[in-house]
Amino acid sequence: MARAIFNGMVIAESDRFETVDGNIYFPPEALRREYFLPTDHSTVCGWKGTANYYTVAVRGEQAENAAWTYRMPKEAAANIKDFIAFYPTVTVEP
Repeated sequence: MARAIFNGMVIAESDRFETVDGNIYFPPEALRREYFLPTDHSTVCGWKGTANYYTVAVRGEQAENAAWTYRMPKEAAANIKDFIAFYPTVTVEP
């Protein structure tokens, strides 16, 4: 089971996940949504498409733009549509 932990709190957990480019992507239902704040930040990956970001906020601590998702991925990345991955400010245990 993969888990994502921030500030001592499990913010995502699932037996089902995808690993892409060394990052674990959690399915949307694995997230504890109360810890995710959408931001206006986005980036573009040549083969995955446009990533949209979330700030993770737990117990008064925030990690800005620490989580990302591909809402409309390119065909090659269709398997991670709406899945969420994290920067190293969030601990991910495979």
